[in-house]
Amino acid sequence: MESMQQQTINSRHVISLLVDNQNGVLARVASLFCRRGFNIDSLTVSATNDPKISRITVTLNGDEQALSQLILQTERLEVTRQIFELDLEKSLQRELLLLKVACNNQNRAELREISSIYKAKIIDLSPDSMVFELTGKPDKIDAFLTMFDGYEILELCRTGVTALERGGKHQHMQKPAQEVREAQLPLPGTHCPQE
Repeated sequence: MESMQQQTINSRHVISLLVDNQNGVLARVASLFCRRGFNIDSLTVSATNDPKISRITVTLNGDEQALSQLILQTERLEVTRQIFELDLEKSLQRELLLLKVACNNQNRAELREISSIYKAKIIDLSPDSMVFELTGKPDKIDAFLTMFDGYEILELCRTGVTALERGGKHQHMQKPAQEVREAQLPLPGTHCPQE
């Protein structure tokens, strides 16, 4: 029973936000997550097909109830157009890794073999190092990095997860802007429920 509770508490979530593209939005969203006690594992910000809107993708671990509260509070921010959790099985998630590893004449062939198995590209080669580029799901990136446990990693850079749902437009994407605003901001003469 305790392990089930622990699993719920530590479950991984990917949250997608569509926000107004303006100064300070990222700081406001990140500080809200921090105030609610969530440790952000990865955070990416990207353009969308609408220049007035940006997409923020946040990966974090946490419990369902606290996450629901966080989503409700983030939805109330005036800059938030949409916020929703991505279903891990119904979404496409990708991450980019750049990895610089020390090499010599003895281990260069081994490193090439590892990169070939994972379909990583060698994008730089010097007498004492190799730089690999790999794009894939986070668990593929993790598995690739595990293969380098016995080697000297000189530098490493991961972009964090970026994700989209599979298929066409989804229900949460079809709301008109006015309906989104009404859901976020209390109408005149009303007030937000107390937390």
